[in-house]
Amino acid sequence: MSRFGQFVATLALVALPLASSAQTAAPASADVIVVNGRIYTADATRPIVQAMAIRGGRVVFTGDAAGARALAGANTRTIDLGGRSVIPGMTDAHAHVVGLGDKLLAVNLNETRSYDEVIARVVERARNTPKGQWILGRGWDQNDWGNTAWPTHDALSRAVPDHPVMLTRVDGHAVLANAAAMRAANLTRASQSPAGGEIIKDAQGNPTGVLVDNAEGLVARAVPNPTRQQVKDMISAAIAEMHRWGLTGVHDAGASGQTLELYEELGREGKLNIRLYAMISDHQPTIEAWFRRGPLVGGYDGTLWVRSIKLYQDGALGSRGAALLEPYTDDARTSGLLVSPAEHIRDVANRALVAGFQVNTHAIGDRGNRLVLDSYEAALKARPTADHRFRVEHAQILHSDDIPRFAQLGVIPSMQASHQTSDMYWAGNRLGEGRLRGAYAWRSLLNTNVVIPNGSDFPVEYVNPLISFNASVARQDGNGWPAGGWYPEQRMTRDEALLSMTLWAAYAGFQEAELGSLTPGKRADFVVLDRDIMRVPTEDILGTQVLSTWVGGRAVYEQR
Repeated sequence: MSRFGQFVATLALVALPLASSAQTAAPASADVIVVNGRIYTADATRPIVQAMAIRGGRVVFTGDAAGARALAGANTRTIDLGGRSVIPGMTDAHAHVVGLGDKLLAVNLNETRSYDEVIARVVERARNTPKGQWILGRGWDQNDWGNTAWPTHDALSRAVPDHPVMLTRVDGHAVLANAAAMRAANLTRASQSPAGGEIIKDAQGNPTGVLVDNAEGLVARAVPNPTRQQVKDMISAAIAEMHRWGLTGVHDAGASGQTLELYEELGREGKLNIRLYAMISDHQPTIEAWFRRGPLVGGYDGTLWVRSIKLYQDGALGSRGAALLEPYTDDARTSGLLVSPAEHIRDVANRALVAGFQVNTHAIGDRGNRLVLDSYEAALKARPTADHRFRVEHAQILHSDDIPRFAQLGVIPSMQASHQTSDMYWAGNRLGEGRLRGAYAWRSLLNTNVVIPNGSDFPVEYVNPLISFNASVARQDGNGWPAGGWYPEQRMTRDEALLSMTLWAAYAGFQEAELGSLTPGKRADFVVLDRDIMRVPTEDILGTQVLSTWVGGRAVYEQR
């Protein structure tokens, strides 16, 4: 058995007592049976079956059609797949739920190919927006424009003079503000860059409108806060959008105190409808309140987990905020930004170990990753803890010396494969050839016997998890570029890619006894697809459509 098969088999043992009792107990009618398909279970003991049965929101049988039909009763719903495929419900192991809900309401700037196109979309929104009201947008990326230099506010300010405008870069680590927004925020040439951030200024010392990392707040603080109900509506809209793409779970990478309250409110109302693993934002009062309260595990009928903290070590590669050991190849004046001091990471990690919470820290650059690993190592030396499952979120650029440290320290690299296919066009400009060898290095990490939970970082990337699945196995964009894949030696197998967004994601959230595979006894979260992503040619993966999404044996999305 392969190492990955052994890993899955070990996790499956957790569910065996449930499986045994479920399949040997006196027959009882199933609520749902699924037959006549190819069901990928992510369970090494029965990796592919033709049918399954569900009762009380859990899988009670996997095997052949005759076995499933034997559990049918008068009120059982039968799903005939007609030869189509099923996979376990997919989990995005790093995303931003409220950010997605907000983006669904904001000006969509994804796939803009010029600054002029960005401005045109904002002008269109301004036509139907009362003067003086803020306009927000997200998704621009100057690396996709003919001129990849930072934009300046001038053209935007001339085109939209009567509305404050704040446009967030695709990675969330920079914003562009127009003149009206800077006036509202009292941002002037006298304003100074905060620690861990930068106000981009022109040769005369005037703000250009671009603010990076911790400087974003200088303008964001002037934007009116949404009401509590508006945030709740954003969460509900985001959940519906996730279901449409086959997501049954999400790890929310940084939830505010208010957001956590709303998750619990939705849970009490029975409206969460997703397996939500919420990471507490780096806000001391909120962290301390949860440390006193203790972890929430599988609350509200297995829909909410709050047992982790989200920290930030550095910025993003696209905005040159990722902290590097050596200067950027395309801008030797900088080697990135440290959003938080290393001492803060160590302090929170120490206290989290005492309180029983996981720590998940954003680190993209090789220096950022090294500092996080150093901080974790110090905390674990001071407070040795078994099965802590600390995580590094992104782990994009790694020095070769640090790759084996993840396994040595028991740290999980939580990575987003779609970042590789978004960044590959320009990452070499930032890093140079040598550092690319440690960039998005999935195979190098997997070879050290770690697992990699996969995600999208939406709304940085698109919600569709099959984009990351395709990137994992092909390392190509939707047009099949580059031929053979970008550094193809770092590819995952399809089995690994499926595990990365099912069982490995569950493991990264301490949920493997309940979620991640279609094992009898576990919760019945699954997705019906119109094609078999485990067997179709790679060029056909991204054309796959989600026919239905099921959470706890209940359809939460069905294609019309």
